[in-house]
Formats: sequence, structure tokens, C-alpha cells
Amino acid sequence: MTNLLNASLLIKNGNNFYVQSNFYDAIDAYRKALILQPNSSQAYTNLGNALSEVDNLDEALEAQQKAISIKPDYAIAYNNLGSVLYKQGKFNDALDACKKSINIKPDYAQAYNNIGNTLKHQGKIDTSIKFFQKAISLQPKNPIFQLDYSFALLQAGKIKEGLEEYEWRWKTPKFLLSKRHFSQPYWDGKKSLIGKKILVWSEQGIGETLIWSSCLPILSSLADKCILECQPKLVPLLQRSFPNVEVRHEDRKSDLNRNDFDFHLPMGSLYKCLFDDIIKITKPSSYLVPDPDRVTFWRNRLASLGSGPYVGITWCSSLINSERNKNMSSISEWGPILKTPDITFINLQVKNFHDDLIKARNKFGVEIHDFKDLDQYDNIDDTSALYASLDMVISHSHSPHIISSAVGTPTKLATNRIDTGDMNFLLGVPSTSIDIFLRDADEAWEDVFCLIAKDLLKLKKSY
Repeated sequence: MTNLLNASLLIKNGNNFYVQSNFYDAIDAYRKALILQPNSSQAYTNLGNALSEVDNLDEALEAQQKAISIKPDYAIAYNNLGSVLYKQGKFNDALDACKKSINIKPDYAQAYNNIGNTLKHQGKIDTSIKFFQKAISLQPKNPIFQLDYSFALLQAGKIKEGLEEYEWRWKTPKFLLSKRHFSQPYWDGKKSLIGKKILVWSEQGIGETLIWSSCLPILSSLADKCILECQPKLVPLLQRSFPNVEVRHEDRKSDLNRNDFDFHLPMGSLYKCLFDDIIKITKPSSYLVPDPDRVTFWRNRLASLGSGPYVGITWCSSLINSERNKNMSSISEWGPILKTPDITFINLQVKNFHDDLIKARNKFGVEIHDFKDLDQYDNIDDTSALYASLDMVISHSHSPHIISSAVGTPTKLATNRIDTGDMNFLLGVPSTSIDIFLRDADEAWEDVFCLIAKDLLKLKKSY
């Protein structure tokens, strides 16, 4: 009896750690609980969830399977098993697990939502929407379900409806932490901004900030004054790019006591509020303006390496997890591109790339030049000037392709067909300088890279 009580206490502690995102502490607590109560299906499935959060997917899978072996009618464990399989890219197996969960518990909303996400990533958008709607009918106030539903609607081309649903993000735990609170009202897109000042604030990463900044000229034309607060490293580039906007670095210390604006708006709501104006505008080839003197500097620097064309490449994000890894590649897969003759390649990786440069040299006999004196992670202003001096950028889906296409450099984006955030209205780069090359998740990158290599040859011939 004592072991049972102590195990229950450890599971409770683990749950508290999990909610606080202290996943390693949660794992430790669940494992201690299993020492005291080896047949606790609850401890196993919770352990599996925590292991999944730290991308230990093989052990997470074993933990969920153990939970089911102990309790074969455990709907929660089947659903959690489906979540792990989804992360592993085993979508059909994930669907089977979640459907077993529903067979056991027909009103299990989370399982319906997981099926919706899995179908969405298989490209079965219309069917996924039905499962999202079922989940929402069972739990109408669940903000995570509503947010997942919003992306399915956007992917289905139901833009206005999707943008409205996207507002549910502010009720999710993740976004609640980043929400700012002011005494001034939220702008709803309807009230007149004539004679008014509006504060727009960055709510997510630098990629989203750069994409959504394209709306600033529209907003500033409606208001007497437009203020943008964003990440400090973006301030110089955005100040130069949008001279009619007052661009500042984010400072939250005095939010409730501010009196320098009349309305505020998070950047992710710009598209919803300005939708009718945005759809009337033709996409530009560029909308960000790098420092022209630094562009000249970098063009001269490139010329010192040898003849062009000069092509920047990046193959892996600096932020690594199981989800993002599916959309990245290893340098060893870049043969079709790196074997293209008479191209000067430039490294656009920001972290952990030195071994890859050696691999490229040894395997393909090509030098990928790296500018060690440029901090491409923090010095975004000078990095944008380098990108603007290049003849082409080839990238997967992370910040470099956003910066390069926004400054007007021809950009080749290699991405998964099922991860089409780059193609939807909200998260796609609003520039005509980007070409998107899609692959199916179960295919190698070779076919996509061969297509890009053909464009490289055309670039060389026209150089």
C-alpha cells in the first residue's frame, strides 16, 4: 500500500513537471514511480509522453506499447502511441492507433484531433477538416483544436475562415506566455485609424516577423503613426525597409502604463485585419532593403573568391527537433547541386557546420566558402546584405529562404509536400523571388535537388 501511494505521488509530481515543460524531471519522476509500481499503465504512458517531448522517440514508443500491454483497453495510451508514430513519420500506423483509441472511447476528442493532424500531413485536407470539426464538437472551447483547425482551413484555401480561427492561438498555453497586455484596445481591423497611432508587436520568431512585416506599408497608410516593436536584431533592417514606420526593439516593462499609441495589434493578426487590402496587391520581387554599401562590400568580397555565379546554400536549421528534421537534409544528399560545375558556393549555415564543409570537400570535391567574421545568426542586417549580393540561394524551410527572397535574391526552396506552411496565405513569403520545389515525405531529396541543379545550369549559362 505504501509503494502504491508513493508511486501515485511520484506520478503526480511528474505530471506537474510535465505541465511546466520540465520534461527530464518528469521522466525521472515517472521512472521512480515504475520502480515502486512496475505495472502502472498510467506511469508508462505519461513517461512515453515526456520522452516524446525530448525527442527520445524509440523509448517513447516502447513506453506506450508497455502501457497498452498492461491495459489493452487504454484509450489514452493508444492515442499517445499515435502521437509518437506521427512524430516518427509513420502516418498510417498513427492513424490505426488513434482509431483504436476511438473504438474504445468514441467521444475521445483528442484522438479525433490527432487523426485530423495526421491526415493533414498526408495531404488529405478535406477529410482532416471533418475530424477537426468532430474534435471541436466534443470540446468546443479547446484552443489547441481550434488552432490546428485553422491551419487545415488555410491549407484548404479557406483563408478568411482560417485567419479567424487562428485568433484562438491566444488561448493556448504556448501563446499565453508571449501575449502582451496594454490598457489600450486591440485593433479589430474595422475602427478607423485616421488620426490614430497603432503599435504592432512581434509575437513569434524572426521568420514570422519578416514575413508579416510586408503588411506594414498598408497599415502605416491607414494610421497617423505606426510603431513596430520586434526582436532587436531585426531593427536596423526593418527601419531601413519601412521608413514610414517607427521600428523599435521590444520592451515589455511598461506595457500597462504606456500612452504613446491608441490601438495595438500582434503581427500574426495583420493578415486578418488587412485581408481585403492584401489580396488586391501584386506580390513584389522584394520588400526588405539591405544596406547598399554593405551589398557592395559583399559583392567585392565574393569576387575575391573567384568567378560566379555565387550561390548560398543551407541544409539544416539551427533549431533541431523531430518535426523540423523531416524537412531538412544532410550535406551528403546535395550531390546533384554541389557537383554542378563552375559555381562558387557560400555557406549560409549558422551553427554546427564545420564537419559538413569537410564532408562536402571530401565527397564532392567542392569548397563551400564560409565567412567566419559574419555572425549570420545575430547580425541579420549584414547577413541580408550578403544574401542580396548572391546570385541564388538554395534552402530548406527556415529563416534563410525568407530573408533571401524578401531582399529579391532568386531563392530555391526545397520542402516537403505535406509541410505546406510555405505555400499558405499566412506563412508563405510574399515575394515573387521564391520558387518552391516539393517532395513527398517518403522520398529522397535527389529528385528535388536534380531539378534545382537544372536551374543552376541555366544560371551559369546566363551569367
